[in-house]
Amino acid sequence: MLNVGKIEQGFVLDHIQAGTSLELYHQLQLDKLDCTVAIIKNARSNKMGKKDILKVECDINLLNLDVLAVIDHNITINVIQNGEIVTKKELVLPREVHDIMKCRNPRCITSIEQELPHIFLLTDEAKEIYRCKYCEEKWHNNLLGK
Repeated sequence: MLNVGKIEQGFVLDHIQAGTSLELYHQLQLDKLDCTVAIIKNARSNKMGKKDILKVECDINLLNLDVLAVIDHNITINVIQNGEIVTKKELVLPREVHDIMKCRNPRCITSIEQELPHIFLLTDEAKEIYRCKYCEEKWHNNLLGK
């Protein structure tokens, strides 16, 4: 039996699609933070069969929840204080995201004007489809191979 100790202050990302925690770690730029991170891959789950879990000892405010929601809004966030879960956060797909994804259209103004923010608007919540604000190029969530 694997035993990963509890954290005192931070958060736990639970119900991560099995096998994707390391990619999620990089997408959230946790590698750039000076904090303790435990990655648990392929843990047993009654709900999902298998799942990944990330335990992070740092302030939840350092995490960009919009990035996390775009990657997988089914992930649950448990906020930990003094070793206990104090809040559970559910993610909602943001209506508008800035600089999370890049437009793939080579004719888009963002390809030429490098300082422009990459802005995408949620156009189909059921299919998780975003469109570039400038050129309407369709973008479907595939950051983690969806």
